[in-house]
Amino acid sequence: MHKQLSAVLAVMTLTLGASVASAGGSKGSIGIGAEATIGGGPVDFGPFTLDTRLGGLSANYDMGEFHLGGFLGFADNDGDDNTDVAIGGRFYYHLHSSAMADFGVGGTLGLGFFGDRNPTVDNNATVLLLEPGFQVRAFVASNVALSFSAGLTLGLADADGVAVSGQSTGSAGFHYYFF
Repeated sequence: MHKQLSAVLAVMTLTLGASVASAGGSKGSIGIGAEATIGGGPVDFGPFTLDTRLGGLSANYDMGEFHLGGFLGFADNDGDDNTDVAIGGRFYYHLHSSAMADFGVGGTLGLGFFGDRNPTVDNNATVLLLEPGFQVRAFVASNVALSFSAGLTLGLADADGVAVSGQSTGSAGFHYYFF
């Protein structure tokens, strides 16, 4: 009888003490990671073509119904005066969420500073990129997310005036969420 009572008390303690694990992306969580542009390609800005695909550090803050974040990308290619820097922010409203994934619509607003691509002409460029689209985040663990974003890139560049260009684009990311 004593062993049975001990077993029942042990099961009750484990059952009452257990709680449902919350997935990453829970309200108030912060995710730190990296993202890289995949697909797409060079954007034609009229007088020049610029490869705006960059990867870099990324952070997200989840507000429950939506998440927002920022990124910083950096690339220093071979040669002089051709360093690329990108900084920006993103916002995705969650249309649907489950315990281990969410689907959001929103986009990214970025500012890129791209170094010289043609040694005979000085064509450094500052580019404003607006990328409306969607994002899927899948939590492979309660606080580890893989993400995929896709949409359309709209860019404005300062090249002897202003040129507007657009193309489809995508990115993949990895974030570790802290609660």
